Amino acid sequence: MISVEEALERINQHATTRAPRMIRSVDSLGLVLAADIKSDIDSPPHDKALMDGYAVVASDIVPGVELTILEEVTAGDVPTKPVTAGTATRIMTGAPIPDGADAVVMVERTEVVGNNGTTVRIDFDAAQPGLNIMPRGESVREGDVVLRSGRLIRPIEMGVLAECGATEIAAYKRPSVAILSTGNELVPPEKRPNAGQIRNSNGPMLKALVQRAGSDAVNLGVGRDERADLDRLVQRGLEEDVLVLSGGVSAGVLDLVPEVLASNGVEQVFHKVHLKPGKPVWFGIKQDPRGDRLVFGLPGNPVSSLVCFELFVRPALASLAGQAFGNVERRTACLATTHSRYSDRPTYFPARLFERDGQPQVEPLAWKGSADLRTLADANCLALFPPSENEFAAGVVIEVFLI
Repeated sequence: MISVEEALERINQHATTRAPRMIRSVDSLGLVLAADIKSDIDSPPHDKALMDGYAVVASDIVPGVELTILEEVTAGDVPTKPVTAGTATRIMTGAPIPDGADAVVMVERTEVVGNNGTTVRIDFDAAQPGLNIMPRGESVREGDVVLRSGRLIRPIEMGVLAECGATEIAAYKRPSVAILSTGNELVPPEKRPNAGQIRNSNGPMLKALVQRAGSDAVNLGVGRDERADLDRLVQRGLEEDVLVLSGGVSAGVLDLVPEVLASNGVEQVFHKVHLKPGKPVWFGIKQDPRGDRLVFGLPGNPVSSLVCFELFVRPALASLAGQAFGNVERRTACLATTHSRYSDRPTYFPARLFERDGQPQVEPLAWKGSADLRTLADANCLALFPPSENEFAAGVVIEVFLI
């Protein structure tokens, strides 16, 4: 049995980033750039007004000065007349600055006067050149690298890509993850269980975890504890980048998953990790010219499945997609209450993280064991309690994993 740290090291050796592909930038949310992005234009492409007002010659502006209005320019228009001494152009936010103008006076400091509305009075003491103007290329110059390879594409980055004309980009694809729940006792959520049966909660939970991790989920349904059924579904799951199974990896008579995986060419990397819950977790690979297929066999109890997904599967998915391996957010916090427990394994305990007097505090919940999914629903973190301790005093600092 190996430690959590050693298990992560072995997974990291095989969770290599997949080859990038060209993709439309409008479909790139959540992906990682595989090449630098350069702008094909200056941005803004012209000197532009930063507010509604009048484009003027700055040296004309003294209190009460009256200027002749030449024309009105809105965003999307092009000025047709240069501004000279004694004149002004009515201008809207984002519109190009006319030749000759070097300042914009906000509309709130002006008043149109005269019967024909061709004169504007300026109620402003003085204007410096550049007032309320954004020069051409101040944000980006043509040829500038605006986004570096390795950048995660968020909505902001999608806006930058559009601004710079990058309509097709090189990015690392989302990993595809097949999800297979195993067990004769499982029935779909819409069915009321008969004696000896339970609803399949792992399938929907793991699908949601995969999607939240930014990967594509392929639901294979439920595999019965029969070699033929498991063999068929495992073969289908190995077509994806990752296969995640729940159940069938312990030491029971019907725990057939490891031998079925082996018969399909999956090489075991490790089986059993020194932690609680989740000790029976299994990991292996199947060599493939497109990239090794990663296979995770998670314990069937739902809390164990979640803990093992967060600790082992999520970091692997991040690495496959071009991100850093091990992106589970960790923090430290003070125990809010005394906590007693006995285990010779490090225990990831459902807990609630909060602040008190500006300090992070963590409170273990009344968790009843690996099958207690209801209590887990009240948790926002997993509190890590190291082995060889029976009681932890309030105020001691421990590590927590956000979920």
